[in-house]
Amino acid sequence: MNPHAKLISTLSLLLGTTITISSSHWMMAWTGLEINTLAIIPLISKSHHPRAIEAAIKYFLVQATASALLLFSSMSNAWATGQWDITQLTNPTSCLLLTIAIAMKLGLVPFHFWFPEVLQGSPMTTALLLSTAMKFPPTTILFLTSHSLNPILLTTLAIASTALGGWMGLNQTQIRKVLAFSSIAHMGWMTIIIMYNPNLTLMTFYLYVLMTTTVFLAFNTTKALMLTTMMISWTKTPMLNATLMLTLLSLAGLPPLTGFLPKWLIIQELTKQGMTTAATIMAMLSLLGLFFYLRLAYYSTITLPPNTINHMKQWHMDKMANTLIAILTSLATMLLPLSPMILTIL
Repeated sequence: MNPHAKLISTLSLLLGTTITISSSHWMMAWTGLEINTLAIIPLISKSHHPRAIEAAIKYFLVQATASALLLFSSMSNAWATGQWDITQLTNPTSCLLLTIAIAMKLGLVPFHFWFPEVLQGSPMTTALLLSTAMKFPPTTILFLTSHSLNPILLTTLAIASTALGGWMGLNQTQIRKVLAFSSIAHMGWMTIIIMYNPNLTLMTFYLYVLMTTTVFLAFNTTKALMLTTMMISWTKTPMLNATLMLTLLSLAGLPPLTGFLPKWLIIQELTKQGMTTAATIMAMLSLLGLFFYLRLAYYSTITLPPNTINHMKQWHMDKMANTLIAILTSLATMLLPLSPMILTIL
């Protein structure tokens, strides 16, 4: 890809995200989302592979539909109330349309169908952007309008997303698809708590971005795209694979690691709100995700490389040790002792 085109796309992504998260007017928020959509499409399709072109078309159609729904929602709210302010969303029909639009943008069930396919057709770095940076503007809009939305609908979407993300991730052999269903499940955790503690949702999102970025960068370094190639990456970078195992377990939410913090706080907050049943269901559904995270961790570190696999073993890496991955891995696994300070910020 031309460096100038890549620079323009990256700057447009930053511009679109900044416009959306800093705007209080619906038209400006919509403009930022459209800039984001148009900026990421060249990055998805830069390999010119048919799978990448298909992913770009799917992404464009879904995002255009979601943006049109968001625009229609804001216009109908302005027609009913005379307000274009994002925080003044009071019309029930507009609230429903906005929930559908944001669910499509975030890949929540039942509008999740595009996300695994688009991630599978994208390069690893673009898949990282789709899983993290592209989720930030819709999450911000959800944050600003959370007091107006239907709590039953959001809870239903959240539980369905966590269930499907865990269930569908069990049967995947492509790493990007596993991480896509992991993202859908994590979005369910963020959505269920946004009505009651929006700051906790943002904290969960930040920690999710931290852990997911670490995992994607590690896979990008070892060039592992499938579980079978992951099994032989130990011979390339033993230390990176060992830390990758810890990061995957952190993403699963095991207690001594960073990823346990958001799930612990969300279950605690749901219990305080009298939603013990929902908290129990979410905790049980996270076991499905734990299963495929354990499988990834098992493949990355615990198994020995098989002899019958049709891939050449690479005993030496061309790349030097990456300082960024080391810093991110440390944060993604060892932030739990800072939880008292994080709680005071919340």
